[in-house]
Amino acid sequence: MDDIFTVAKASKYCKVSPKTIINWIEAGNIKAYKTVGGHRRVKRSDLEQFMKNQGIPIPEEEISDERKRILVVDDDPIIVETIVQSLEEDEFDYEVISASDGFEAGLQVNHFRPHIVILDIMMPDIKGYDVCEKIKSNPDTKDTKVIVLSAYLDEEEFKKMKDHGADACFSKPLPLPQLKEEVARFLELR
Repeated sequence: MDDIFTVAKASKYCKVSPKTIINWIEAGNIKAYKTVGGHRRVKRSDLEQFMKNQGIPIPEEEISDERKRILVVDDDPIIVETIVQSLEEDEFDYEVISASDGFEAGLQVNHFRPHIVILDIMMPDIKGYDVCEKIKSNPDTKDTKVIVLSAYLDEEEFKKMKDHGADACFSKPLPLPQLKEEVARFLELR
């Protein structure tokens, strides 16, 4: 079976930035596909063929796949895609998945065991407060960092989210550089 690489793993394999891998994919230099969640994936054989053609040395030893897991929860697919793509293009090798509602978020938290959950507080089926509280009250996930996003965040809401266990809060429209910095800080990568 052919190994499948994420953009970040492919970038480590080639010793280039994730953005360079994305540029090569978008230019049609490397064959790739997108998952249902919009994540780019590259077959090892396709990547190695490209590397041979370009004279890029293929590593002798296997690269480590110990990755930090991030779950993005928002019912707005544009926001989800923006955050996921931004984090996948980051220099750190994040494994990022998404959920579009609170119920799916609960399932993913138990199954995926994210290190960080980026959470919208206003969703149709369940409020972010409840999701945050459930994450923080579960002994298995109590150390998971929760970053809250909201278009309606004022000081009172911010305090309410902190009381429910949020580790950080951001207002929409989303300040992506600040969000990425906070994620790296929580994961002790900066």
